[in-house]
Amino acid sequence: MTQPWNPDILGEGFEQQTLTLDGGAVATLVRYLGAGPQWLDAPEGVGLDADVLYVHGWSDYFFQRHVAEFWHRAGARFYALDLHNYGRSLAPGLVPGFVTNLADYDADIAAALTAMGRSGAGADRPLILLGHSTGGLTLSLWASRHPGMASALILNSPWLEFQATELGRRAIAPLVGLHAKLHPLTPLPPVDPGIYTRAVSAALDGEWDYNLQWRPDRGFPITPAFLDAVFRGQATVAAGLGIDVPVLVLLSDKSYLQPRWSADALTADVALNVDAVAHRSLSLADTVTVSRLPNAFHDIFLSPEPVRREAFERIGRWLPTALQPWDAVVWEARTAGL
Repeated sequence: MTQPWNPDILGEGFEQQTLTLDGGAVATLVRYLGAGPQWLDAPEGVGLDADVLYVHGWSDYFFQRHVAEFWHRAGARFYALDLHNYGRSLAPGLVPGFVTNLADYDADIAAALTAMGRSGAGADRPLILLGHSTGGLTLSLWASRHPGMASALILNSPWLEFQATELGRRAIAPLVGLHAKLHPLTPLPPVDPGIYTRAVSAALDGEWDYNLQWRPDRGFPITPAFLDAVFRGQATVAAGLGIDVPVLVLLSDKSYLQPRWSADALTADVALNVDAVAHRSLSLADTVTVSRLPNAFHDIFLSPEPVRREAFERIGRWLPTALQPWDAVVWEARTAGL
């Protein structure tokens, strides 16, 4: 039975649909039905007639209105997925972010694609996947397991490798895996001192308002089950994914991974080792573009306005080549000065 679309918390133009999964779990699909002008609506029909599916990261949910507006102005149909146990899909009594295998999100993605009207590979419109952090890792693995389904993959600071690099991950992964089997839900020692929240929250040094129950100041407690799922996903990436579509990886030009506050946190990724991720990105596919943005945050699209404008411009220059036969000249002209 098809679920209805209902008004979303983001307000005018946004709707949400509850996606019922096996076992009673739910995910939530958000869509944007903006009425504003579009760049690529020329009379001859040149336009980005595509579907975009966004997947958030750890301790997160979709609230970035401006990302939806960007894709709408480009002519695309924008959707965002709050995975089960996250955000709009997080009901009382559930363990936030709980998962034992990132492939468990295949059901969420399949339900979302069905609600988007995509019956499978070879749909009428291109499918652009857009993933942030753990969502970027999840979508990378999904695209590798589902060849022919997507047309392009855009990764916003994807968590493709452990902060302590591959050697660190390989050293502690067996211990994490053992804890995941014996004590999957026992919280690990907290590692988030709240530096990222200070950088992005409008209540502190940032500019963004969001739901603190769905995006806590210091993140959800990390469990062995979750970390083991991430480590196994990262090991799969390290072995090579062979994704069959062009990949764009957006990263900050530097990291700040210290446990205490500094103004340097306002010009860096405070969650990832961006150099390790840049190197690991080359394991995703034969065609990978790594784009480093000076002074970008962990979520590129929560960075200061000049940085996120530059990120949108770089997507505009990259996407026409990835999505032939759209015209690159039109894209560059329309996205200039964002």
